[in-house]
Amino acid sequence: RFSKMVEWSADLGSDITFFLSRGTAYCTGRGEIMTPIDPPLDAATELVIVKPNVGLSTPTVFKSLEYDKLSDLDPDNLLEQFIDKSETIAMVDDRSFVNDLEPPAFKNLPELKQLKEDLQKVKGFHHIMMSGSGTSIFCIGNPDDTEAFEKEFLSRDLQVFFAQFISRPEGKWYEKPPPS
Repeated sequence: RFSKMVEWSADLGSDITFFLSRGTAYCTGRGEIMTPIDPPLDAATELVIVKPNVGLSTPTVFKSLEYDKLSDLDPDNLLEQFIDKSETIAMVDDRSFVNDLEPPAFKNLPELKQLKEDLQKVKGFHHIMMSGSGTSIFCIGNPDDTEAFEKEFLSRDLQVFFAQFISRPEGKWYEKPPPS
């Protein structure tokens, strides 16, 4: 029954399948081929999602994708790095955070590239990466100076969400993680 739901969800959209996962999955293809994996990060790992109030069409991003410039890193090796370094995500090399859709998204919306560069200057973030075809950017960690971060970024035309990673055991729905 579940496998039928997963198959059906792929027809709705490439990433819909993920939302039926336990919260962590290795997705390939357009995102519709999902292999559940154990969470490489603790459920309470903090992150900040920064979302500009401007959208970017997924078809536009894909039309700008230069296939000869796609990452040649082996996805299975990248996955192993995240699983092996789960205790110390800060130790994973930034080059392992691959999103081939960043360059075409940045080409179509240069202010998105500037936003990522600005976020990379914030102390306390371990890794910063655009999500999917944009325009959300996620930052693993929390700013060392939250007040200064909020002053800088909340004054812009953006939304900022402080969040935590979540996952769920097989057969259960999501529950709020215990306080850290």
